[in-house]
Amino acid sequence: MYWQQEKECMSRADLEQLQLERLQSTLYRVGTHVPFYRQKFREMKLDFDSFNSLADIHKLPFTMKQDLRENYPYGMFAVPLREVVRIHSSSGTTGMATVVGYTRNDIKNWADLVARILTAAGLTADDVIQIAFGYGLFTGGFGLHYGAERLGASVIPISSGNTKRQIQIMQDFKTTALVCTPSYALNIADVMLDMGINPSGLSLKFGLFGAEPWSEAMRREINEKLGIQSTDNYGLSEVMGPGVAGECQECNGLHINEDHFLVEVLNPETLEPVQPGEIGELVITTLTKEAFPVIRYRTRDLTRLLPEPCPCGRTFTRMHRILGRTDDMLIIKGVNVFPTQIESVLFDIDGTAPHYQIIVERENHQDRATVLVEVKESYLFDQMKKQSALIETIKSRLASELGIGVAVKLVEEKTLERFEGKAQRVIDKRKI
Repeated sequence: MYWQQEKECMSRADLEQLQLERLQSTLYRVGTHVPFYRQKFREMKLDFDSFNSLADIHKLPFTMKQDLRENYPYGMFAVPLREVVRIHSSSGTTGMATVVGYTRNDIKNWADLVARILTAAGLTADDVIQIAFGYGLFTGGFGLHYGAERLGASVIPISSGNTKRQIQIMQDFKTTALVCTPSYALNIADVMLDMGINPSGLSLKFGLFGAEPWSEAMRREINEKLGIQSTDNYGLSEVMGPGVAGECQECNGLHINEDHFLVEVLNPETLEPVQPGEIGELVITTLTKEAFPVIRYRTRDLTRLLPEPCPCGRTFTRMHRILGRTDDMLIIKGVNVFPTQIESVLFDIDGTAPHYQIIVERENHQDRATVLVEVKESYLFDQMKKQSALIETIKSRLASELGIGVAVKLVEEKTLERFEGKAQRVIDKRKI
């Protein structure tokens, strides 16, 4: 199924011509109306009027989150405030918030792009979509809400939290699609079990999850527990919100909406393009944003591009699910470690529950990592030999995956914190 088939299946030549024309328009917009970019272009002696090839993208300056913060609140807007109909911002938990604006046309495009992703995931106007992302300055809830309404579906804007009420609403309103973080979907599944509710008795068929990295093993766990087909979607507030990319029902990579976003994958150290299929940092240039266009925005998200054609027929390039962030990556004993690597191992070991936490400490100038793993009751209270065997299995598989040894501690189910939004898997005591 397609939402805008003629756009989603356009030829590569037509797409690249459209991207070039839209990039030229965007460069004119920011060079004329955004002092930050005007100054950057002047310093780099760039003439945006003479930009005539996508291959010249490397000549353009990068935009960093710090640049957005330093121009708080409206310094990066490319239109007068009277043309801005919506303002969102990041939480600002690690610094000053980043503020983004939307014109009426930006909102229209946003709705269409999310409708594309919902359609690719199998949803139609007949679905009842329960959005358990937060509403407010965060873009997640509103962006998916717009797309669902544009699709013609029935939207339940329940927001996040109050898990038992979420489940009650699913039962009463006959929810067919759940939209939230994957970690919250697991939490909902666990609470259902505690309440004695069998998901097979619900109308739930689809899960659309995003806003945090998650593994294929976690997808299998969610699908099995809730009896649904789950797909990944990607977006970030700085370039729009949800709607940048999403999986089709093939579940093999996220189709990037390339008619609205020009993407690069670069080595985060050298800032040079990686080889095809190699992992690097995702860098995004917006092509149609009016209020808040950004040039070569460094997302800090790590992924790789999948150039092979998709059986679904869409011609937009796919990207692998987000593997982690450059600023979330742990360096333990000189080795790069991502929480999703640990997750993918734990979810495939019998006896473990799908909840874990990583604690990193420094003792005598040496890094030490301990993985706390919830285990099923039968293992925790079984004979010591069985516990020891499980610990050794986990340690062995983690060592094979990570290339370093880590300590493993088994804990009872429901010991570790549950999350209604993005999961906080790591406690790095080296920074405390």
